[in-house]
Formats: sequence, C-alpha cells, structure tokens
Amino acid sequence: MPRIIVKFGGTSVADTARIEKAADKVVAEIKRGNQVGVVVSAMAGVTNELLDYCAQIQSGLDSTDYDAVVASGEQITAGLMALALQKRGFKSKSYMGWQVPIITNGQHGRARIDDIPPDILNDAMNEGVIPVVAGFQGITKEGRITTLGRGGSDTTAVALAAALKADRCDIYTDVDGVYTTDPRMVPNAQKLALITYEEMLEMAALGAKVLHPRSVELAMAWNVPLQVLSSFEPSIGSDLPGTQVVREEDIVEKQIVNGVTYARHEAKVTLMSVPDKPGIAAAIFAPLGKAGVNVDMIIQNISPDGQSTDMTFTIPRGDTALVESLIKDLPDIEGGEIRMDSNVSKISVVGIGMSSHSGVATTMFSTLAERGINIRAITTSEIKISVLIAEEYTELAVRALHTAFALDKDVA
Repeated sequence: MPRIIVKFGGTSVADTARIEKAADKVVAEIKRGNQVGVVVSAMAGVTNELLDYCAQIQSGLDSTDYDAVVASGEQITAGLMALALQKRGFKSKSYMGWQVPIITNGQHGRARIDDIPPDILNDAMNEGVIPVVAGFQGITKEGRITTLGRGGSDTTAVALAAALKADRCDIYTDVDGVYTTDPRMVPNAQKLALITYEEMLEMAALGAKVLHPRSVELAMAWNVPLQVLSSFEPSIGSDLPGTQVVREEDIVEKQIVNGVTYARHEAKVTLMSVPDKPGIAAAIFAPLGKAGVNVDMIIQNISPDGQSTDMTFTIPRGDTALVESLIKDLPDIEGGEIRMDSNVSKISVVGIGMSSHSGVATTMFSTLAERGINIRAITTSEIKISVLIAEEYTELAVRALHTAFALDKDVA
C-alpha cells in the first residue's frame, strides 16, 4: 500500500472549518488506497500570539521554556485534526514531537533533527491508525522540548517521510505551487510543474517562502518525492495539481533561469580594518555558526595598506544585535569598526540551466543598471546569482529581471 505524508500549513488549518476541509483531503487519499500520516502547523496567527505572551513576561529568558510555550500551538491543531478524522469514522491519534519521538540537538528555537525512530508511527499506521504529528517541535536526549524555527513543520513532514519510507510528501499551503516569482508582486508569474531539488533549495534559501530550506535539503538527501499544492483547491495530491520537486535527471528540458527570488529581511555587516592573517575568518564566523546565525554573501577585500582587510557579509536582519555583540567580544578584531546596514534586499536569479549557459550575469547586471539600481554585493553558485541592493528597489528589480529572463506568462 502506498504511503503518503501530508502536511498542512497554518493558513490551511486556520480555523475549525479549514481543519475539517483538510481532514476531507486526508480521507480522499485513504479512499484512493493510500496509507496516510499527517503533519500540522499551528493555526494561523497562534505562534505569533504565543511569542507575544513570552515577550510580555520578558524576552531573552530561558529558551527551553520559550520552546515549551511556542510548541503548544501545534499540539492544539494536532488534537483537532485527529478529532476531525475520528468524526469521519477513521481511527486517528495525535502525537507530539516527544511522543514520536523526534530527537533534536539542543539548539532551542532553531533545533535540527538528529533522529526519528520509526517504530511507534509504523506500528500505528500498520494498525490502521492515522497519526497526526505536531510539526515544528522535537525533544532533546535530555528530555527538553525544542522548536525547529520558522517553517519547521515542513522539515518535520519531510523528515517523517524519510524515516517512514513514504512514497511521497505533500505540502499543502495557501498557494497552488511554486512560481517563477512572487505572484503578488508580479501578476504574470508562472506556476512551475516541475522544479529540481537544487533549484528549490536555492529559491527557498534565497527568499521564496513556499518551502523551508531545511525541508528541501532533507528531501534531496533522502530522495523524498515532494510536491507543493493548495489546500484551497478541490484536488488532492494524488491528482498532482501542484509543483513537483524532482531530481535533475527527471527534467528533460532545463530552463536557463527558472525563478527570481527576493529577501527583504537582510542586513549587511562590514568589518573594517580586520587584521589580514591566517585564521581570522574562522575566528569571526565560528561563534556566529555556533549561535546558529545564517551567514551569506561573504566578501573580503584587502585594505590599501596591505596589512588589514575589510570583510562584508549578510545575515538575517533579526540577528543584527546578536551578531554585533558576538563580534565585539572577539579579541582578534579589537579596534576594527563594525558597520551595519539594514536597508538592503537580496535579489537572486536561479536556474539549473545556468551551469551550461553563459550571459546570465550580463543580462542581470545590465537590466539593473538600466533602471539605475546599484549593486552593493554579488555572490554566485553554479545555478544562481545573488545581488544585494537598496531595499526600496526590490519590486522594481524583481519585475525587471522576471521580464528580462522571459519568465512572464503570455496574457491573452
């Protein structure tokens, strides 16, 4: 019997009416002859409400109890979903992360999954029970509740699909697939029927909010067939109405550029006059990595005196205070100036075909130049080019690049 893991995001379970509709999709898959496990997020807005409660007490206190509070949102949804499935005549049980168990490291607020023993859920599914697992949460080996960070329910779903050897993982959200860019910004954006793991990973990491990057990493590492579809459409995952995330070899004709992404919540950090000596980069970035800060777009320039270097990198805007405090405590850069710029956006073009075609950078840079948009930093890989620009030019840059790379759909 085929096994499917389905995940419903916060907007898909925003109230009891939507939970009932999500339950109908689960039932439809079961009637197709599939064995189904469910992962749920907290209802839309609940996590923010719980965060506000924590802030009202005091921010910066024990992160283990912060996680205990924030993880409760998914517990509510899991119980309600199990009740909705029971109402439809099916055996169903809700499971918290600690009951599975989903074992994580101890980095509270942004934990990573270390292991998921499959026996408990395997036994339940083989007995005809539909397990409903609370996403976004796990437990340390010491028995403390952890959370996986924003978008962590996607990661939970893919990790469970890998652990349970599922045939497919369906991510139900409020959009009907992955688009060439944000359709709210560019109405002519096209929905992609297929996208490679590599492209999806780059797009997710670079600002596309459809999937959490860690979930795509896991899907690619464990070869989990993944698809994105809307919970508001009548179709179910077995009808394949959304976007399938597949291996590169499964796509016959590869587009040079498949998408344009943007990330507004970026900050640029520049360390001036850092000593130019072996080990300085490690001394700077090791404590940031230990603190779980995601660093991108690293650029190093030798200062005119040849004895020092200027180092620039980008971080999530919400981590600026943390990064500044960590850097100020480093003895190796004592006396150097720290410059923070939070008025920036990261714009990226992504495509698996870029690895075998030239001219993408020229098109990107000339398109931005024609519109008077200055580039503050550049980083590249085989399948993407990212630039840092002033935040006020975000929409102009995305629209111009989407057109320049012929991604606009034909409008009759």
